[in-house]
Amino acid sequence: MMQLVIFLALAVGLLVLLLMAMRRQPSHAAGSAGELVTAKKTLESLQLGLLPAELVDQIFGERDLTYVGTIGSNEIRSLFLSERKRLALTWIRRVREQVRALKDFHVSRSRMFTQMSRWRELSLAFDFAGLEGRCRVLQLLLLWRGPYAAPGFARRTAATAGRVCSTLDQSLAFLTPSIPVSLASESDADGSMV
Repeated sequence: MMQLVIFLALAVGLLVLLLMAMRRQPSHAAGSAGELVTAKKTLESLQLGLLPAELVDQIFGERDLTYVGTIGSNEIRSLFLSERKRLALTWIRRVREQVRALKDFHVSRSRMFTQMSRWRELSLAFDFAGLEGRCRVLQLLLLWRGPYAAPGFARRTAATAGRVCSTLDQSLAFLTPSIPVSLASESDADGSMV
């Protein structure tokens, strides 16, 4: 009789474990395709949308301020400066968010797809840390002194972010489709197509 009770207890325990396993939500595979595509889109958004030198020069350059100064209205100049400050702060916040997303992806998933040397990993870690610090300092400067406080520092921050992006772009290069070689251009010596 004791053996039957033990057998039933084991059967009930296994049934409970089976039901718990069936109720558990399926987990995403580590390094799923969606995470890779998201990382690649974030990288492209940074490189093409936020970091081009023309955009950084437009946001932090003084050409527009000089033009607004020629109008001669202090009210317009004040409004322009507050809007430019808001724009610059939005730019730096977006850069920080996207760099942080890339760092999180790189730390958690990138090693599954690329083989980086330890020195390159260390260099990239320092770049991420330096970029985070630069973004924070730039944000504080903008809050304290306005949108034209440190245009050179903003350009160097964007250049550092561009260097990090290019390193990560190399590690995610396998996501960029290659251009197929045209078969029409390849032929044998006798003129027949390969």
